[in-house]
Amino acid sequence: MSLSIRNQIPGTVTAVTTGEVMATVRVRLDGGQDLTAAITLEAVKDLGLAEGSPVRAMMKSTEVALATGPVEGLSIRNQLPGTVSDVATGGAMATVKVTVDGGELTAAITKDAVTDLSLAPGSSVVALIKSTEVSLATA
Repeated sequence: MSLSIRNQIPGTVTAVTTGEVMATVRVRLDGGQDLTAAITLEAVKDLGLAEGSPVRAMMKSTEVALATGPVEGLSIRNQLPGTVSDVATGGAMATVKVTVDGGELTAAITKDAVTDLSLAPGSSVVALIKSTEVSLATA
């Protein structure tokens, strides 16, 4: 299956916490970072997810925010440090490619944000991704 989601990073499930309808799934990415996905319990069952399951964590570029450093006091669970590898700007929007341990992410952000944060290749950033915006696929 081909997908339009470019952000796909391999990892392994380290924990599954289930509720009545939803579950949180902890994934250790191949680069060593931990990521949390909040998905339906039905998806956990359909995918057969359990500790040790190989998965691909996927997130749309429009759901990846960038910060110039770690952020405290925030409900966003996923904060992946990385380095900007490329910036492509258009009239209003920009895509920023970020190299993280074990993969690469693309963030679609405003051109103004690129300017305000002084983002350029080599800049250190932290990719912020809400757990509800992380999808999982079996590897």
